[in-house]
Amino acid sequence: MKVADQTPREPRSMRTSVKGPLMFSAFFAVIAFVAVLIFASGGSARALRFDLAFTGAGIAFIVSLVVAAMLSMSYKENAEHLGKGSGVHLSSKRPSHGSPSAPGAADSPDRLDGGN
Repeated sequence: MKVADQTPREPRSMRTSVKGPLMFSAFFAVIAFVAVLIFASGGSARALRFDLAFTGAGIAFIVSLVVAAMLSMSYKENAEHLGKGSGVHLSSKRPSHGSPSAPGAADSPDRLDGGN
């Protein structure tokens, strides 16, 4: 479903709404904030570096938001005929032509033991 095809006042799915990428980006921003806050101080005897933590969180938020937006824009639905089973049907009951148990495989030239 395209965004242009939706009717007004109808809730959007998580796929087409803005909430998904924003929550994804906020999660990574919080993780980056905590990680930079802990590791940038250099030990427990020094003060916490909130300036670096906010900078790291902002960078993580923006980068993950851009990545999520790029991934959501590149999403494309599969064609309807692809789900109908029109592909190659493989069965373990009928081995392929190159396997030793296939008829005529004993005299095939690619066998190393000469068919014995």
